[in-house]
Amino acid sequence: MFIVKITYVRPTEEIDALLESHGKFLEKHFHTGRFISAGRQLPRTGGIILCHGADKLEVAQLLTEDPFYVNKVADYDIIEFTASKASNDFRTLLDNLG
Repeated sequence: MFIVKITYVRPTEEIDALLESHGKFLEKHFHTGRFISAGRQLPRTGGIILCHGADKLEVAQLLTEDPFYVNKVADYDIIEFTASKASNDFRTLLDNLG
């Protein structure tokens, strides 16, 4: 499992111009089952994606499709982790991911 921390490196106006296409990118990977959750950071300095992937390289490759990446308006930090503790509901989700 991976946490992707997105940090904006350009003005908010440039981010806002790409939000619709970024949303379509997210939806595509929610439908494939790769993305589990996503949202903005507060304060609005970037975002977080919780995702499932075979390895860090696969996740990095997925992110190259993000309009934020393509237009160089954000940096990405990919953090791999193993969930050793989880609520029952989340554990069920993890078990279903394989």
